[in-house]
Amino acid sequence: MVGQGGSASAEESVYGEETTGKGVVRISAVAALAGFLFGYDSAVINGAVSAVQKAFNADAASLGFAVASALLGAAAGALSAGRIADHFGRLTVMRIAAVLFLISAIGTGFAPNLWVLVIFRIIGGLGVGMASVIAPAYIAEISPAKIRGRLGSLQQLAIVIGIFISLLVDFLLALGAGGSGEPFWFGLAAWRWMFLMMAIPAIIYGVLSLTIPESPRFLIAEHRIDEAKVILTKLLGGTQANIDATIERIRKTMERETEPSWRDLKTPEGKIAGIVWAGLLLSIFQQFVGINVIFYYSNVLWEAVGFTEQQAFVTTVISATINVLTTFIAIATVDRFGRKPLLLIGSVGMAVTLATMAIIFGTANVVNGAPDLQGAQGPIALVAANLYVVAFGMSWGPIVWVLLGEMFPNRMRAAALSLAAGGQWVANWIITVTFPGLKDISLALAYGLYAGFAVLSFFFVARFIDETKGMQLEDMHTKVAPHSVRHPEAHPAGLD
Repeated sequence: MVGQGGSASAEESVYGEETTGKGVVRISAVAALAGFLFGYDSAVINGAVSAVQKAFNADAASLGFAVASALLGAAAGALSAGRIADHFGRLTVMRIAAVLFLISAIGTGFAPNLWVLVIFRIIGGLGVGMASVIAPAYIAEISPAKIRGRLGSLQQLAIVIGIFISLLVDFLLALGAGGSGEPFWFGLAAWRWMFLMMAIPAIIYGVLSLTIPESPRFLIAEHRIDEAKVILTKLLGGTQANIDATIERIRKTMERETEPSWRDLKTPEGKIAGIVWAGLLLSIFQQFVGINVIFYYSNVLWEAVGFTEQQAFVTTVISATINVLTTFIAIATVDRFGRKPLLLIGSVGMAVTLATMAIIFGTANVVNGAPDLQGAQGPIALVAANLYVVAFGMSWGPIVWVLLGEMFPNRMRAAALSLAAGGQWVANWIITVTFPGLKDISLALAYGLYAGFAVLSFFFVARFIDETKGMQLEDMHTKVAPHSVRHPEAHPAGLD
């Protein structure tokens, strides 16, 4: 379990924290562009689902697999990203991800059949998985502690902006063509352009990744001290003595005789460290509350309850806009109120709104196998869905990424984040592939399950997650000591 509070104020003079490092914001914003591509690639399928099904005459099972296929690639990408980042550097992972995004955009846009589309969706998923690991790790490693939460939240802000832009582009292309399956520029169907448009941010991200420095903590781990010193001086300011003290502190937490590996996740007793379980479960709960059902299937969902395609697009774009705006709540409050309170508030909000949706769909009349929302039921369901997005957007969306970037000790950060992100994508895949079947059985059952997981997430955070606000990354190892004498707080109770 990560430790309470932290003693940042006593160490600010050592770490040069009296400055916020103006360059840190720009560098973090560039790194967070990985999140934009992550969000865009994840949500672009939403507007294309119906057209893809018709274009390739896909059955429900094949369509569900096509939608979820990127998530399989994302899990593989996340699990491999940590090892690549520890061996070749954080920037290398960013550039590989940018290339994968570009290949996926072109391949899916010109796919001649469903299975070629699936292959290129998986390639894009590899990029998504890598991006989901490297952005929070890199941002945490270059950020001063007192603004690390805000900068770490840029990852989620970029994700939700990517989702919003993706859904907006989908809507505009479908509107311009007269339908997602209709021909548009150069005779290509609108849904193909939805995928092709991702090439633009992929190129921008790849180019901008050439303009930012390598993580100083990675450089110190590689014994490239002089390079790290130059970067830390630019990022943190302060005297040379302070920078030297910072480097020495980092070096002590990263000293090792072997290359980083999955073995770093174990305690001397051979068990997986409790902090690793905590990060993995945070990731799983973030997905099991069902957020991506809103962004992967919202068009299909709202059409199923009587909305036209255009109304469903507009509703989805409104939800994505709300998601962007509420992320600013997290950015404004995460370093003031802390990570844990926001997660707890979010769990309560999600539980209430998801339960409301479950009740609405459970009590609606069923017409031709689909719920028929009458009277106030439609508006209440819409309000509940959007309040659910508010609750997630100001809490579990950004805060989980902040915690995953900062909660692990230096020596295990990349590997532990890889495992947590890999678990998150597997959980995302499970939710994505099971929703169509659950929807066919009962929307009330689907949203009731998600509400149950929101309730469980509250008790998990209350019991097993402590506050990291203001703590230095180098202090995390005092709470989890995988390569040293067992510390009394090395494991969260019950997570051994």
